[in-house]
Amino acid sequence: MPEPAYEMSPRVEGASEDAAAGSNAARHVPCAPKIDIRPDGDRVTMAVCGELDLDAAQDLEQSLRQALIRSVQGVDLDLSHVAFCDCSALNVMLGLRARALREGKTLVVRDAGPAVERLLTLTGTVSLFAPTDVDADDAGEAWNPTDLDESEDESMLQDLRIEVVQLRRAMQTRPTIDLARGILMASFGLRPEDAWEVLVTASQNSNTKLHHLARDLVATVGGEALSEPLQKQVSAAVAKVSAGASVS
Repeated sequence: MPEPAYEMSPRVEGASEDAAAGSNAARHVPCAPKIDIRPDGDRVTMAVCGELDLDAAQDLEQSLRQALIRSVQGVDLDLSHVAFCDCSALNVMLGLRARALREGKTLVVRDAGPAVERLLTLTGTVSLFAPTDVDADDAGEAWNPTDLDESEDESMLQDLRIEVVQLRRAMQTRPTIDLARGILMASFGLRPEDAWEVLVTASQNSNTKLHHLARDLVATVGGEALSEPLQKQVSAAVAKVSAGASVS
C-alpha cells in the first residue's frame, strides 16, 4: 500500500515522500460528505454518502452530536454509500457511542459499505455498533459483515496498521501546514488550492519534507528568515501557479 501522507495528499493531510504520487494527490480537493438526518420514531437515522476521512471528521462529529440530541433512544447509521472510511472517522464514532451510552442511548450501524465493513471488521469494533435486543425488535435486522479470508484479513490488517501511523502523523503536522497555507494565501493573494500547490511544488523541488517547509514558513512570522534556496523555490512556485491562474 503506498503511503499517502499529509504533505502530498489534501484528503489525508499528511506528508509524502513520493514526489510523483504527491503531484497527483495535490490536485485532489477534499469534498465534505453528504449527511442526511431524519427522525424515525424514538430514534434518528443518519445516512452518510461520500468519504469519511480526517477532513470530514469534524462534520461527522457535529452531525452525530445533533442526531443524538434529537433522538430519544439513539441513532441508526446508514453507511452503505460511504466510499472511504479511515481511523479518524472510527474514532469519532467511538467517542459518540460512549456519549450515547452515558445518556442511556445507543449508536448502531444498520448498514455499511465495503470500506466501513473492512475497517470495523479489522479493528474488532463490529460488535460495539451492533443493536441491542430492544433495538433489533424495533428496527429489524441490522447489517452483518461478511467474513474475510485469512490471507485477505492479514493483508488488510497490515494496511490498517500503516493507515493508523499515517493518521497519527497527519494529526501532528496538520496545524503547522494549515498555518503555512494561510501565510501564503495572505502574502500572495492565493486561493487555498493554489497555496497548497505552492507548498507541494516547493517541497518537491527543494527536496524538503513539506512539514519542514511549513514549519520554516510559519517561523518567518516571528522574524526568522527563510533560507535562500527555499525562498527561490517558493517564489518560483508562486509565479508558476499565478501564471496558471491568469491563463485559466
